Amino acid sequence: MARYTGSQCRLCRRETVKLFLKGDRCFTEKCAVERRQYPPGQHGQRRSKLSDYGMQLREKQKVRNSYGVLERQFRNCFYRAESKKGVTGEVLLQMMETRLDNVVYRMGLAPNRNSARQLVLHGHFLVNGKEVNIPSCSVGVNSVVEAKEASRTIPIIADSLSKAEQRGVPAWVEVDFQNFKGKVLELPSREDIQIPAEEQLIVELYSK
Repeated sequence: MARYTGSQCRLCRRETVKLFLKGDRCFTEKCAVERRQYPPGQHGQRRSKLSDYGMQLREKQKVRNSYGVLERQFRNCFYRAESKKGVTGEVLLQMMETRLDNVVYRMGLAPNRNSARQLVLHGHFLVNGKEVNIPSCSVGVNSVVEAKEASRTIPIIADSLSKAEQRGVPAWVEVDFQNFKGKVLELPSREDIQIPAEEQLIVELYSK
């Protein structure tokens, strides 16, 4: 399966905005976006005006890279969102937010989405009491996500959860920090989704 193996910081610099792909590093002065606020490459510091298509493409890439999904996955997710009731752009973001790997990250059980995806693939989490090792699995309202008893001693999970307790978690999830578990209270609203993107441009891109 194809996957991106390059620098995560390069993706953030390309969009000139923090996508929080590196966990704790993104909150320090070592963040690449803070140090070099221009796209990577030899022409990165040139000022160029984007076309309408270029703006739509950048918004799509920003969201896709934030959640770490491939183009085909993202496009199929858009088509499913298009068939559902509601505003397509918001429904798309809700579907991405309620992926299991993202829910694990939002609950603070992993420092970033890449780590969350790897932990899910290795079978460290239960959803409503059953082991689920599919990162793209959709987590519904009132579903309980928890780390397995044997996985709670893994340093990356324990350290991430301790820091999440200090930083806080989104309003649409509830976390029991003592028992390494959390519950999805409701679908996230657009205000709860911390992705600095204009989803309407993504809708326009795929609707051509």
